[in-house]
Amino acid sequence: MTDTHPAIVVGAGPAGLAAAAELGRRRIPAVVVERGDAVGASWHGRYDRLRLNSSRGFSELPGARFGRAATAFPGRDDVIRYLDGYAERHELDVRVRTAVERIDRDGDGYVVRTSAGDVAAAHVVMATGHLRDAVVPAWPGRERFGGTLVHASAYRNPEPYAGADVLVVGAGCTGMEIAYDLATGGAARVRLAVRTPPNILVRSAPGAGLARVLAKVPAARADAIARKVRLKELGDLTAYGLPMPEEGVFSRLHRLGVTPAIVDREWIDAIRDRRVTVVAAVEALDETGVLLAGGERIEPDAVVAATGYRSGLEPLVGHLGVLDDHGEPRVLLGEEAAPGLRFVGFFPRPAMLGLFGAEGRTAAKGIAAQLRASRHAPGCGGLPSSSSNACRAYPC
Repeated sequence: MTDTHPAIVVGAGPAGLAAAAELGRRRIPAVVVERGDAVGASWHGRYDRLRLNSSRGFSELPGARFGRAATAFPGRDDVIRYLDGYAERHELDVRVRTAVERIDRDGDGYVVRTSAGDVAAAHVVMATGHLRDAVVPAWPGRERFGGTLVHASAYRNPEPYAGADVLVVGAGCTGMEIAYDLATGGAARVRLAVRTPPNILVRSAPGAGLARVLAKVPAARADAIARKVRLKELGDLTAYGLPMPEEGVFSRLHRLGVTPAIVDREWIDAIRDRRVTVVAAVEALDETGVLLAGGERIEPDAVVAATGYRSGLEPLVGHLGVLDDHGEPRVLLGEEAAPGLRFVGFFPRPAMLGLFGAEGRTAAKGIAAQLRASRHAPGCGGLPSSSSNACRAYPC
């Protein structure tokens, strides 16, 4: 082994940084490994106009506020500055350009196999999140499409699409915002392909607080309240291709982990003005066009697939028996999924960033309790027995 630590945190996004800071607050040294080039690497690659769906008061990690320059709903660059400052303020040991390839059990601990070599750890906190691997559906004919086809993760701004006919696929927050960005940024025509009518909420400061409250009440009651709020704020959008879904916001959230699409009122204006036109779901592509459900065929110059991500956990921890049939963690919220292994940042809910701190705190408290108990056990329990440096890394 080249290195040994009491705790390894995988992922230097908001959830991973919160967990590492909470461990540090308990004087447990933790190393954060990040496959990207910087803290919060995934945020560096997001589109220019991205803003948080929850206000900054609901989006802060433990022990640090957004700076005064941040807007009410912090944008991409606000978040990047905030995460950089958070890591510096808490003096976190973040090792970038270090991709985790697999995590294996090793005695009482783990071996984290990375692109920079193997690392031994008593405890591992997985904080790679839902948005790890971009997914573009395997539409028939996809490889033959002669236009531009990109995943939303590769979209930055509307400049390359000036004067173009663009189809955005996917009616989540990202798809809707990119469609609006294109429609107001010079694209000649913008269509939004929708398979399942989305639950829609208007972005507002009170909205995040209301969503948090509703997430704690029975789903049927929360759905009814959310439905009334939507109708009051947006009216009936059925004529524009966005009918009210049969399954409510919170029922879908609890059943599928699908969060609502949160948009600004200007986006609804763009739908009503037909600057963004809703069309049916994509069924197939060919050399020059796209076949939609129901038989309609269109010929966009470009397709932006806002079709989501996978967590990509199977190659890392799938062999440890901690994932469900969908490749998601069986145990969430910082609780122990297997001896010494925890997941933070994987539970979808409103105002997620502001709640990552609670998950990190749960993980850190559990790890601290186990390390305290290990000091009273024979030898130096709780650290990988195969490493001669284990006890020196965290004295008993």
